[in-house]
Amino acid sequence: MPLEIERKFLLPAYPEHWIQKGELMVRSEHAIDQTYLALHEDQELRVRRIEDLHTGEVQYTHTFKRGFGLSREEVEVSISEGLYSQIIGIHQAIPLTKRRVTAEWDKHTVEIDLYDQIDFIVLEVEFGSEEEAQSFVPPDWFGPDISTDKRYSNKKVWSDLQRRKKET
Repeated sequence: MPLEIERKFLLPAYPEHWIQKGELMVRSEHAIDQTYLALHEDQELRVRRIEDLHTGEVQYTHTFKRGFGLSREEVEVSISEGLYSQIIGIHQAIPLTKRRVTAEWDKHTVEIDLYDQIDFIVLEVEFGSEEEAQSFVPPDWFGPDISTDKRYSNKKVWSDLQRRKKET
């Protein structure tokens, strides 16, 4: 099963300054609706609707992940709009929504997630190995490393949204 190896950082603000200076080169922007279908210990199943904000193209994915921390197993497959709609219709959950900006910084691809329902911005950097991830020295503007802080995991944030829905 393929491994996803990444570190996550809590950005204090959107890095507009670094974009304007040309140090952070934006490559794409997507609107993502993410709904979890099953969560169990360190495993998750989710579906996503991903819209390219420049072209309007929409894709749908189904993902299985296992693990926690720097390295996790991940399998992602494309699904049809019809299947996605059926799953969302049956599940009746509130999707976690965010805008993802993919950019290049210092020979690294970074993904910046700006969440709609909560007030934080997360920057992710993917690596080819755990050694590479552990030896990576982030700049100060990346903010604190939250790679192993479960409070900032997407599934935790999504679960909190569902709990709030039930309380209202």
